[in-house]
Amino acid sequence: MSFNLEGKVAVVTGGSSGIGLETVRLLLAEGVKVAWCGRDPERLAASQALMLNQFPAERCMAYQCDVLDNAAVVAFATAVEARFGGTDLLINNAGQGRVAHFAQTEDEQWLAETRLKTFSVIYPIKAFMDQLTRSACPSITNVNSLLALQPEPHMIATSAARAALLNLTHSLAHEFAAKGIRVNSILLGMVESAQWRRRFAERSDQQQSWEEWTAEIALRRGIPMGRLGKPEEPARALVFLASPLAGYTTGAALDVSGGFNKHL
Repeated sequence: MSFNLEGKVAVVTGGSSGIGLETVRLLLAEGVKVAWCGRDPERLAASQALMLNQFPAERCMAYQCDVLDNAAVVAFATAVEARFGGTDLLINNAGQGRVAHFAQTEDEQWLAETRLKTFSVIYPIKAFMDQLTRSACPSITNVNSLLALQPEPHMIATSAARAALLNLTHSLAHEFAAKGIRVNSILLGMVESAQWRRRFAERSDQQQSWEEWTAEIALRRGIPMGRLGKPEEPARALVFLASPLAGYTTGAALDVSGGFNKHL
C-alpha cells in the first residue's frame, strides 16, 4: 500500500539512528526526498552512507544539527529549502528519557528535561513553518511516549515533560488547523534500541538469547504482546500520520506500545 508521498519533502529530526533512521528509510522507500539531522557527526555519517547505499543521492540530505540550538535549526531549515525547495512533512524525533525518582532529580534536571522535550519540537516548527504553510499537504508529527498519560515514578521528570509535549501537540493542532497544517503524535511504549542492546550485553544470564531476554522483560512489565517494539513499527505509524492517508486526523496521539497502556 502506498502512503501517497512520492515526490514530497520530509524532514526528520534525530534521524541518524533508531526510530528516526527507520522513518528516514521508510520515507525514502516511498519516493520521498528526506532531510534528516543528528548531533553526532560519526553516527550521522554512518546513517548517510547506509541510506546512500539503498537510495538515490539526490533524495538524501544528512545535516549535523542540535535541535536545542535555535540558530542551528534555522540554518538547517535554510539548507533544506535551498536543496529541496521546501518542506511538506516535519517529523520531530529527539530526546531520550531520564531515569530518576523525585528525590534524585535536581532543579536544573527538571528544567533540562522540559526544555529537551518541548524545545526540540518548538524550534523546528518555528524554523520550518514558512515552508510548511506553502505545502499542499503539510503535517507535523511528534514522537512522544506513553509516559505522557501513564507516568512512571522512576522517570518522573521525563513523564512530566512528556505530558507537556502531549498538551503542546494538541494545542498546536487546533491553532494550525486554520493554516491547513495537521499536528499529531505517537505514544511509544518499550521499543528496541541501542540502550536495550547495551543492557542485554550486561545481562546476568549470558546463555539467554535476545528473544528470551526481551520476552522476560515484556512479561515482567505486563506488555500483552509479549515483546518489545521494533523501531520500524513506530516508524510506520509516524509515516501514516504524516501522510495524506491521515488527511482528516489532527490532534491525535496514536498508541504504539504493544498494549502496554493501562488507561482507557
